[in-house]
Amino acid sequence: MQVAILMIHVAIAIALVVLILLQQGKGAEAGAAFGGGASQTVFGSRGTGGFMSRTTAVLAAAFFATSLTLAYFATQAGQAPEAGIPDSRLIEQQRGLPTLDDEAGDVDNTAPVLEETDD
Repeated sequence: MQVAILMIHVAIAIALVVLILLQQGKGAEAGAAFGGGASQTVFGSRGTGGFMSRTTAVLAAAFFATSLTLAYFATQAGQAPEAGIPDSRLIEQQRGLPTLDDEAGDVDNTAPVLEETDD
């Protein structure tokens, strides 16, 4: 349920960003006086103002609702596990690996040497 609401929340956020970027600013009507008003006839004589404003308001309300729902789910989830890096001894015990404090006298730690050849 929480994952589905989160996916809807992200989709609404992307739609809001796209819709807001498509809208024209308040000063965009000044260009219509010089012959640029014919490009807005697709959405009617008022242009895209009414349609885009209503759609933005609906998406904003849906975004607000999904935000509150996700916040409610986060508070009901209970205590989160402790953040941070667990103790290294605990990790090494679980994996059965040697610890850094173990002495490894039989391990060869020397780096390989490349032999130079005369060409």
